[in-house]
Amino acid sequence: MRCWPDATGRSPTGTGTEEEGVVIEERFVVGTGRCGSTLLARMLGAHTEVVPIHEFFTGLDWGRRFAPGLVDGPAFAELVAAEQPVTTQVLARGYTSDEIRYPFGSPGARFTPGDPVPWLLVTMLSRLTDDPDPVFDELVAMATARPPATMADHYRALFGWLTERFGGSVWVERSGSSIDYLGELATLFPRARFVHIHRDGPEAALSIRNHPFYRLGVALLLDLFPDTGDPDAAVDAVLATPPPCAAVGRYWSDQVLRGFRALAAMDPSRYLAVRFEDLLARPRQVLAEIAAFFELPADPGFLDRASAMVDRPPANRVDDLPADERAELTEACRPGQVLLGRAD
Repeated sequence: MRCWPDATGRSPTGTGTEEEGVVIEERFVVGTGRCGSTLLARMLGAHTEVVPIHEFFTGLDWGRRFAPGLVDGPAFAELVAAEQPVTTQVLARGYTSDEIRYPFGSPGARFTPGDPVPWLLVTMLSRLTDDPDPVFDELVAMATARPPATMADHYRALFGWLTERFGGSVWVERSGSSIDYLGELATLFPRARFVHIHRDGPEAALSIRNHPFYRLGVALLLDLFPDTGDPDAAVDAVLATPPPCAAVGRYWSDQVLRGFRALAAMDPSRYLAVRFEDLLARPRQVLAEIAAFFELPADPGFLDRASAMVDRPPANRVDDLPADERAELTEACRPGQVLLGRAD
């Protein structure tokens, strides 16, 4: 199957694999922030054999998550058990988001907002179970007991453990903004397949702008903190104030640019691009294409169950902007839009 994006940003379909006889075991959904990847992963999770692994890589230590060479079990466990400082700071100030699923306030919950909650506990595991704390302990024990191995082998073992633990036979990993590190994923998992879901750039950027966790991330990456002399006050100001439209447009476009640089080194048969808008308009057709590309096991009721998850499209935000801000956002998003076939 050749799935390289054509001039419109869509991907042609076909049959067969580039290397006959290769069994596809590693499947990833990638995209920018706020692109619709969460919905797609939830829809794939409607398949009886699929265990969706949400938000795994994004919150891990960026300097260690793709480390070369052999890593022993305790070091791997330390990585996957760590908190994510941005998440801790945002939650401590009373903000939250749809990605945060930890049952704060529930009887027996181990953590409260503001505690340094392990990243995988506050996001991934809390999507898989209503009682994530004991499962997290099991995960850390499994990781600690691992022999020295490459990071790829550690991740394969952990994802396989999660898949068995939650009753599936196939895993699909999806993390927000993962198009940013598509190159590292493709190198780490040389036989993996990647579905890239993309959304209109200005609309995705405005969704990023309204998201508290992304506000802090954008400020960190683009150095947008006000000079208050008080770091805590600066964080408060960033969370309370939407960043400039041009900044979030640049942030979104830079993610797309980094992803497309990685495509140049990838086998085209490993990549499928789909539009978020098409997923909403034609869910059965798009999901059938993805299921074939991922070589998912047969599940006769999958398309019906997954398609039923589609609700009305999100409201258009761009048209509500003042003309000058709309123009700045459109221009900042243009490089990414061109690569995706969404602009000339």
